Amino acid sequence: MARENSAEKNSPSIRNPSLAALLSLLVPGLGQILSGRRERGVSILLTTVVLLALVAWLKFWDLAPLILPFWLYNAWDARQLVLGRRVNTTLLVLLAALLTYSVGWRVTEIDVTQFVEGAPKIRPFVSGLLRPNYLTREIEYGEAKSPVEVPCSDNPPPLSPGPELPRITLDRPCANPGEPLEVFGEGFPPNIKGELWWENTIGDQSRLRVGREFVDFQTDDQGRFQAQIVVPQVTNENPQTHYVEARYVTHVGPLTVSETTYLVVQRMGETIAQALMATTLGALLAVFFSFPAARNLMAFHPVAILLYYVTRGMLNILRAIEPLIMAIVFVVWVGLGPFAGVLALTVHSIAALGKLYSEAIESIEPGPIEAITATGANRIQVIWFAVLPQVWPPFIAFTVYRWDINVRMSTIIGFVGGGGIGFLLQQWIRLTDFRSAGAAIWAIALVVTVLDFLSREVRRRVV
Repeated sequence: MARENSAEKNSPSIRNPSLAALLSLLVPGLGQILSGRRERGVSILLTTVVLLALVAWLKFWDLAPLILPFWLYNAWDARQLVLGRRVNTTLLVLLAALLTYSVGWRVTEIDVTQFVEGAPKIRPFVSGLLRPNYLTREIEYGEAKSPVEVPCSDNPPPLSPGPELPRITLDRPCANPGEPLEVFGEGFPPNIKGELWWENTIGDQSRLRVGREFVDFQTDDQGRFQAQIVVPQVTNENPQTHYVEARYVTHVGPLTVSETTYLVVQRMGETIAQALMATTLGALLAVFFSFPAARNLMAFHPVAILLYYVTRGMLNILRAIEPLIMAIVFVVWVGLGPFAGVLALTVHSIAALGKLYSEAIESIEPGPIEAITATGANRIQVIWFAVLPQVWPPFIAFTVYRWDINVRMSTIIGFVGGGGIGFLLQQWIRLTDFRSAGAAIWAIALVVTVLDFLSREVRRRVV
């Protein structure tokens, strides 16, 4: 709502407070307009129309009663104005905000219950973030099989476990579907957890269950275990040989730097290089565009003023387009990879730095320009000797800060194929490899923090 103009001196058309209140009750703001407060009345009327249109357009009819307090207070406001009493604009704004935020709450589908109930779903990601995959040990895969005849024949084959380790044995050589079997294992790595699987006669494999629970095993200090399984149903009524298989995955050997760490370092370096190249190219081109975009340098001729508006308009349009959208365009243009990211960041850097540079030029002291111009210098000499010495410090500060921004933007651009650490981060999140994603996120946070400190120090020293 527009602020009331203290200099407004419109003579009131009505002096009856009850009539003013009634008019504002019929048409919000009408009493204020006719009592001489036109700006206030028009603001109330427009606010009411916008709120009602918003409710009607979105069809949130149940929220319509929330405009009633604003409507009623608007009538009270008109009465107070005619009486010459002080009115509370803040309350009007808060009543209008009540409906505005109610609509916003509904449009954005905010659900606190869902936020609380969905918290367990984020646990794997938080766990990966707290345990980034920087160090790892060698992974050892192992398995052991034992045959079993299903169903039992008159002469089942004898149990004859081989000498190799690890191995599993069963408490009997055959069993019928639905009967329990005891499984014994030895020679496995100590204190590990594994899974028990069933393999039928055609090689199909499936996890063994007891009821609805999968059957797992846990070895002791000597690498032994004992577990009970239930023989699954089979389609063939003739005795045939099936297999019970024990599988495990464990880590062995000392901790070493993981492959994820090498990938993160490599792609983080690629991200920094992307930002560096984009900032450098963008800054050089932004300097070129900043001078025609500075009004104080282009006011000497109508053609120059036209060039000023064209340059300003171009910078505004480019700055309005998000780098993510530019990255998608350049990925289609030049293909996946860091080059597309560099191009997207360069274009956006030209627009952003061009605006900052031009504003720095517009804020310089006019004295040196007038002095150099008085000597008969041309426009290039004026810029070289009077403008550049004044704008180099802010130019450097803006450029370093832009590099910091581009490093952060490179991460997001990677999500659409623009290379850098963001590309890896997207893949790991899709594959639910949250420990590797956590390693990438911590690397991004570290690099951004360091660059933020460096850019702040540079700006402090040059400005």
